[in-house]
Amino acid sequence: MYLATNIRFLRQQAAMTQEVLSNRLGIKRTMISAYEDGRSEPKLGGLMILAEVFGVTVDELLTVDLSKKGRRVAADMNLKILAITIDRDEREGICMVSQRAAAGYLNGYSDTEYVGNLPQFHLPNLPKDRTYRAFEISGDSMLPVHPGTIVIGAYVESLREVKSARTYVLVTKSEGVVYKRVFNYLDERGKFFLVSDNEIYKPFELDPSELLEIWEAKAFISTDFPRPHGQNPSITLEEIAEMIRDLKAEVTKTK
Repeated sequence: MYLATNIRFLRQQAAMTQEVLSNRLGIKRTMISAYEDGRSEPKLGGLMILAEVFGVTVDELLTVDLSKKGRRVAADMNLKILAITIDRDEREGICMVSQRAAAGYLNGYSDTEYVGNLPQFHLPNLPKDRTYRAFEISGDSMLPVHPGTIVIGAYVESLREVKSARTYVLVTKSEGVVYKRVFNYLDERGKFFLVSDNEIYKPFELDPSELLEIWEAKAFISTDFPRPHGQNPSITLEEIAEMIRDLKAEVTKTK
């Protein structure tokens, strides 16, 4: 039987941690670990729930090596194909998609081996019940977020969850990887409306069929520090030096 390997494979394909799956089944996380190691097996009721969650039959779950069959599954929460990596402590890493890797990501985004070879890191203080990915942003369409900024996004499982006016990283068939402010008009027009924060770029519509993945922006990493409000971006070194001299003179006067 392939029960143990299938549970692990299907769970990872559905982007679930052992804790999330155990909550779905109403059991302890350690039981999921035991299932995947072959040290224990779920009862018939548990098998039926597992089959329903992963969109397979009980017979497939038991007798078919789904990893070799190449079965791509989505759980019953509108999950799309999502390849993830998990370390020995059951922690998901944040995979980094650089500007150079963006083109290859369009073909490898659902390939566990490809995703596993991407650089990975961890960040504290992010909720642990989400899957995150980091994308290096190119172009100046989203200023003041500068080119080279790394935007960390949380995976969006259902397009209905997209909230208007928030920023997202979208992996698309025609536009590639883009970072935009999204307006959800699925109910009204069956489309998304993508807007750049830089006004020189025109908004455009996107059909949901064009989307491969969508990630809600949650954090960013940048080497460009924000300027004080109202500061002239073209301030010269001479002006900075004069400001320092004035400050020194003020300190001396105070003493």
